[in-house]
Amino acid sequence: MQKGPDRAYIQSLFAAVAPTYDVLNSIISFGLHRFWKKRAVKMAAVPRNGRAVDVCSGTGDLAELLADCVGPNGLVVGVDFCQAMLERAVKRIRPKHRQIRYTVLGDALSLPFADNSFDAATVAFGLRNVENMEIALREMARVVRPGGRVVCLDLSRPTNPLLSKVYFFYFRNLLPRIGGLVHGVVENYAYLPASLDRFPSLEEIKSMMVSAGIKDVKAYPLSGGIVAIHCGVVAS
Repeated sequence: MQKGPDRAYIQSLFAAVAPTYDVLNSIISFGLHRFWKKRAVKMAAVPRNGRAVDVCSGTGDLAELLADCVGPNGLVVGVDFCQAMLERAVKRIRPKHRQIRYTVLGDALSLPFADNSFDAATVAFGLRNVENMEIALREMARVVRPGGRVVCLDLSRPTNPLLSKVYFFYFRNLLPRIGGLVHGVVENYAYLPASLDRFPSLEEIKSMMVSAGIKDVKAYPLSGGIVAIHCGVVAS
């Protein structure tokens, strides 16, 4: 069983970085996170007027993309256990997307929804932060109808030796300093490279998704493999 980080630590960490989270996401990813999230939403294939849940939704940028897909008569639910992050999401999104509803302090390990409630479930850069990845994936599969999709976007490891060397130098040495300059506390962004060190491989994540009742799981490395999307279909 894949043990994740301590819940209380993650909750306090994201509460601390919430005010600068969106700005830093764009800086440290060179804006690429927008492209990655658009790809993830496309793979989720949520129908017009459909229903989607975004787990570990944070400040809601992926939920906003899902809302564009389902349209004004659809429903997108954002779930996160950090109230400070969700408060920022509500302020940014609510005037534009009335179909997005936020469940404050919803837990990825015990989603507060009935079975088969959604057409798709997404999680972006959140699977690394849950205490138990297997349970989180089972919960996502449970709340999605048979034939609906589960999509996970997260950090990965480049396979090209040169890119890998540059990537890990940036990730372990420069990224925490950039975070410290913007946010003011270097330690809060030192967590990010540490979280990747213990994150499962692409094949291990695929295996966990299959064990959770998700079939036809495929991994799609992006941008040279610095991130990857896993996409699968909930079995009947």
